[in-house]
Amino acid sequence: MPDNDVVDRFHRTDGHYGRIARSDNDTWSDRSDYLTWMSGQIAVRLRMSSGARVADIGAGTGLFLGRLAERASPQAPILCVDPSPEMLHHLPEDPRLRPIHGTAEDVAAGRVVLPYEQLDAVLIKETIHHVTDVPGTVRGLAELLAPSGRMLVVTLPPRLDYPLFQAALGRFAAMQPEPESIANAMRAAGIETECTIEAFPVTVDRRNYIDLVGNKWMSVLSTFTDDELAAGLDEMRERYPQRELHFLDRFAFVRGVR
Repeated sequence: MPDNDVVDRFHRTDGHYGRIARSDNDTWSDRSDYLTWMSGQIAVRLRMSSGARVADIGAGTGLFLGRLAERASPQAPILCVDPSPEMLHHLPEDPRLRPIHGTAEDVAAGRVVLPYEQLDAVLIKETIHHVTDVPGTVRGLAELLAPSGRMLVVTLPPRLDYPLFQAALGRFAAMQPEPESIANAMRAAGIETECTIEAFPVTVDRRNYIDLVGNKWMSVLSTFTDDELAAGLDEMRERYPQRELHFLDRFAFVRGVR
């Protein structure tokens, strides 16, 4: 397990996400096929109806809300919860999306006041690894679900197929929760749970990908010093000399129904 200083940097998300907020949309603008695929995976699992009360916790700039927003309205907007004011600032100006500043723990503990007493759906996409008390937070969020309400956690498995430098792969694996542990937390909170794994094939230009890593696209990369990151990039250039990189982006979809 990484030392306490590394763990602290990993969970201190304000600087990382504030820094990448301006470039987040640009990072994914040329991956519309992935955005469409992921949005569809989320929509089919949440099965939102018109007027559903939905909270996207860790919404960021709202990149994956396209399909869900189709079912929302200004009268019943999606609650876009994020601890980064910079991320929320870059949400689309859409009355169907309501920015709310806070963390998953804040919502679960009632420290953030929501406009809905209950929620029909809660989405947590690729932010559960920043939650320090997963069972307690999941339990608090489950208590907000209306009868038949759904909770969906989308997360990367600890062992990645990404063409990263070895230290980053190892540190990510040490700090990322297992999908089954998230599923167990949902079950302990009294909601019926299933976990499935889906994969999206990625082809990316090597130079662009190395630049992405150098810009600390993943939060785990922010735990490395500049010298450590530079050494990691050199390792990647040597290990992956081909012009294009091909790998599978695997995701766990942990879905619970109250």
